[in-house]
Amino acid sequence: MTDLQLPIFLLPSVLSLLLFLVLIRRKQARFNLPPGNMGWPFIGETFGYLKHYYATSIGEFMEQHITRYGKIYKSNLFGEPTIVSADAGLNRFILQNEGRLFECSYPRSIGGILGKWSMLVLVGDMHRDMRIISLNFLSHARLRTHLLREVENHTLLVLNSWRENSVFSAQDEAKKFTFNLMAKHIMSMDPGKPETEQLKKEYVTFMKGVVSAPLNLPGTAYRKALQSRSIILKFIEQKMEERIEKMKEGVENLEEDDLLGWVLKHSNLSTEQILDLILSLLFAGHETSSVAIALAIYFLESCPRTIQQLREEHLEIAKTKKQSGEKGLNWDDYKKMEFTQCVISETLRLGNVVRFLHRKALKDVRYKGFDIPRGWKVLPVISAVHLDSTLFDHPQLFNPWRWLQGSTARGSSSCPSIGSSSSNYFMPFGGGPRLCAGSELAKLEMAVFIHHLVLNYQWELANDDQAYAYPFVDFPKGLPIRVVKLHDSI
Repeated sequence: MTDLQLPIFLLPSVLSLLLFLVLIRRKQARFNLPPGNMGWPFIGETFGYLKHYYATSIGEFMEQHITRYGKIYKSNLFGEPTIVSADAGLNRFILQNEGRLFECSYPRSIGGILGKWSMLVLVGDMHRDMRIISLNFLSHARLRTHLLREVENHTLLVLNSWRENSVFSAQDEAKKFTFNLMAKHIMSMDPGKPETEQLKKEYVTFMKGVVSAPLNLPGTAYRKALQSRSIILKFIEQKMEERIEKMKEGVENLEEDDLLGWVLKHSNLSTEQILDLILSLLFAGHETSSVAIALAIYFLESCPRTIQQLREEHLEIAKTKKQSGEKGLNWDDYKKMEFTQCVISETLRLGNVVRFLHRKALKDVRYKGFDIPRGWKVLPVISAVHLDSTLFDHPQLFNPWRWLQGSTARGSSSCPSIGSSSSNYFMPFGGGPRLCAGSELAKLEMAVFIHHLVLNYQWELANDDQAYAYPFVDFPKGLPIRVVKLHDSI
C-alpha cells in the first residue's frame, strides 16, 4: 500500500468515528444533564472518587464536586458516564423505583469474584427469589427462637477470651465474632475447629481481593482472591454432597438447622446457584457487621457519657434477669435496649459501612429539572446524605441522643422510629425492593455484643487509629485497644 492509498483507505473509518461522535453529542444535547466534569477518557474521575479519606466525612472529592456543581452532578466513573447523587430525595427516588426506572449495576469485576448468582449483582425475578430464600431463613420467628441464642453464644466466646490489660485488634475480634457466627449459621461449622480456621484463612484472602483493584495478574490481590474463591466453593460443595448423602441415608434430620440444609430442603436452586448464594451471604453477613461493631467500639471509646447511659440500660436488664433466675437474653430483653438502638443508628449514620450503591437507569428519567439518560450509571451516595448538615445538626458529631423518639431528623437530640421524618434520609441498609435482607440480624448482633461489652469491660485505644473509607471502611492499624475487666458490675 502506497503513502497515498493509506489516507484513502482510512477515510471511511475516520468519517464513521466522526459521525458517531456527532450523534452522541446530539443525543446528549437533547438532555439537560446536571453540571459536572467527565474527566479523562475511559477512566474519567474514578481514581479521585476512590481515593481514601476519613470515614466520618464524604472526602475531598465529594466536597469539592458538591460545592462546585451541587448535590447532583455528572461524572465518568468505573468507565461509564455517571450521575452522582448526594441528594436525599433523589437517592430515595432511585431506591424506591428499583426494577422500574433503575436496576442494580455493579462493575463486572464484582460479579466475577462474587459470582453471577450473587444476590449483590442479580436483578429481576432471580434476585427476588434469592432474597425470599434469605428472608425466610432470617425470619422474625427464627431471630427470636434461634439466632438470638447463637449471637449471644458467639459474643461470649469472643469476649471471654480477652485477657486483662492485653492489647489486641478490636477489628480482628469483631471479624472473628461475625465469621464464626455466619459459619455456624450457614453450614453448622464450629468455631476453632481446623476446617473452620482454614476456611477463615481463605476467606480473609478472598476479602482482600474483593476490595482491591480488579487486576487479574499473577501476584495481585484480585488473582489470589479468585484462587481462594475456587477453594471456598469446593469446600462448600463438599459440604453439600455430604449433607445430601446423609439425607438420602436418613442419618440427618431433613429440617437441618442451618442455611445449607434449609436451601437443600426448601429450594430448587442449582448447585452453582447455591454456592454463589452461600458465598455472597457469608460475605454480606460477615464483613458489614464486623465493620459496624468495630466502629461502635471506636465511637464509644471517645464518648464516656454514652457508655454510662448504655451501662445503666444494660445493668437494669441484667439485674432483672438475675432476680428471676433466668440465664441468657430473650427477645423481651432485646426490645428493652432502646438507647442501644440509638447508638446503633448513630454508628451506622456516622460510620457509613455502605457508602454508595451502583445503579443504572432503565429509562430516561427527569428529576428536579435534570435528565438521567437511559443506560447511564447512577450512584446514590448514602454517606453524603447521612453527613448532610441541612438534615442532621453537627453531622460529624457522634450523638446517639439525636435519635431519641419524638425528636426531629435535624434535632440535636435526633433513633429513627418507624414513620419519623428522619427515616426518609436514614438508609444504612439501602431501601426499596433491595433493602438488606440481613438488616435485623445485623442490629441484633450489634446490640448483643454491646450488651456484654459494656457490662464486662472498660477499654481504651492503645494506639491512635481512625476509620478510613477506601471506599470500603477499614482501620489501618486494626483498631488496637486495651481492656480492663469490670468486676461485680451486677
